[in-house]
Amino acid sequence: MKYVIINGSPRRKNTWKMVEQVKSNLNGDFEEIHLMKEKIPLCNGCFKCIVESEEKCPHRDIIKPIVDKMMDADGIIVASPVYAMNVTALLKNFLDHTAYFYHRPEFFTKKALVVVSTAGAGQKDVAKYIDETLRHWGVNKVYKITYACGGKDSIDAKAINEVSRKFARDVESGKLHNPKLGDIVFYDVWKAMACSNEPIEADREFWIKNDLINNDFAPEIKLNPLKKAFSKMMFFVLSKFIK
Repeated sequence: MKYVIINGSPRRKNTWKMVEQVKSNLNGDFEEIHLMKEKIPLCNGCFKCIVESEEKCPHRDIIKPIVDKMMDADGIIVASPVYAMNVTALLKNFLDHTAYFYHRPEFFTKKALVVVSTAGAGQKDVAKYIDETLRHWGVNKVYKITYACGGKDSIDAKAINEVSRKFARDVESGKLHNPKLGDIVFYDVWKAMACSNEPIEADREFWIKNDLINNDFAPEIKLNPLKKAFSKMMFFVLSKFIK
């Protein structure tokens, strides 16, 4: 198995200790990406990645190699401590550079693990934010490990081991899970936008090229009958409003 680790912490303290504990439960090769070392310029909000295509991002030469490694991996690990009740600026800046995945999701066959630590509070909300972002990207299943160390230089290995082993078994199984209803709604929103009378051309080309526009969900995922019917209904309704 191949795992890529996106480390959003500028230090190697508790968050990284948690990641190292996670790694001890996984069998495979690891690609570590420490965002502090990548020196990604701040996203300037030009919207080129969304409106024109990700290839037009002015920082594409830095972002693309990271994205390529994520696409090549079987499992994705995203780690961040809580900074001011949110992810670190390093991770937020990277996520801002990948905003186009909200329109053009690509990770339907991937599993992910979110690792968040805090000295005080906010760890569950931060993990939820990363989880929602990854699900918008299309990620099939997201696991979460959160830990409040209370300012102590320590980690809870037992809780980390339990979740990381579940993550490892899932990645190794190759099983693809049915999406949540909310994820199907998001899919149908972007699909309806790609089918609209005035779509973002980069979106339309992507949805046609990857045969997403003709499916109720990503072709790799076999929806059960109820979710298939739900997706058809949602797309019908949304396409009436998004013209």
